[in-house]
Amino acid sequence: MIKGSIVALITPFDERGNVNIDKLKELINWHIEKKTDALLVLGTTGETPTLSEEEQDMIVKTSVKESAGRIPIIANSGSNDTGKSLAKSRKYEEMGADALLVITPYYNKPNRSGMTEHFYKIADNVNIPVYIYNVPARTGINISADIVAELSRHSRIAGIKEAGGDLSYVAKLSNMVSDDFAVYSGNDDITVALMSMGAVGAVSVWANIMPKHVSRMTHAYLDGRADEARRIQLENLNLINALFCETNPVPVKTMMNMLGMDVGGCRLPLGPVSNANRRVLIRLAEELKAGLSVDL
Repeated sequence: MIKGSIVALITPFDERGNVNIDKLKELINWHIEKKTDALLVLGTTGETPTLSEEEQDMIVKTSVKESAGRIPIIANSGSNDTGKSLAKSRKYEEMGADALLVITPYYNKPNRSGMTEHFYKIADNVNIPVYIYNVPARTGINISADIVAELSRHSRIAGIKEAGGDLSYVAKLSNMVSDDFAVYSGNDDITVALMSMGAVGAVSVWANIMPKHVSRMTHAYLDGRADEARRIQLENLNLINALFCETNPVPVKTMMNMLGMDVGGCRLPLGPVSNANRRVLIRLAEELKAGLSVDL
C-alpha cells in the first residue's frame, strides 16, 4: 500500500504550449529527491482533458522511464466511456505504470449497476492496482460509500482518492472497508482531518510546491505524531486555500512560475488568474522565497 504524499503532478508546457518533456523529467527527479511517495500523472491537475492521446502516452512513457522504479507511477486512465477507460488502462499497464486512477464516469451519471460494472470491467482486465477517483464537484455524481465498500472486495481495487470534501462520508466509508483498502485525501485543506478518520495519505496539489511539507505532514500522522501533522496543516492553510482560489491548476501553476519553476501556463479553456488573486499569490510566493516555510 502506498502511504503518505502522492503528488497530483502538473503537466509542464513550453513557451509554444507543447508538453515540456525536459521539465517533466526535472520535476520527477525533484519529487524523488524531496521524498514524495508516488506520482500521479494525467490527473485533473495535469490538465488531461486538453492533452492529445499521443501527449498522454508520451507523459506516461516518460514518467515510467525517468522514475526507473525509484517511485511508483500512478496513471489516470479514467473516462466516461468504459471501453476507452479499459483500453487506456491496459495500455498504461503495458507501458509500466504501477497503478491506475479511474474516475467515476462523468456526465453519464451511471446507475448503481453501471457504476459497479464500470470498475469491475477495468479491474478484471488488468494486473495492477486500481484506485477509484471520487470528485463530485467535477463529475456531477458522488459514488456512494456502500458501492465503494462493495468494490473494495475486488482484489485489484485497492483504494479511493476521495475529493468530495465530506468528512462524514470518509468516516462512514472507513467503517465499511478493510484496513488493506487505501483511502486518500483529495482535498489539501482537510488532509489531517481525513487521516484521523482512516485516510493513509493525500493525493496533493499543494505537493507541487511544497513536497517536503506534505510528506512530513502525512508521515507525522502515520507515525503517531498527530500534533506535528496538525501544526503543518494549519500553518500552511492560507497558502493551501490560495492554491484553490480559482479552478485548479490555474493558481498552482501560476505560483510555480512565480517561484522560478518555469512550468508554463494552462491550456484553454483555463485562462490566466485574475489580478486580485495574482496579488495574493505574489505575496505568498515572496514569503516562500524569503524563507518562510521554504521547500525549494
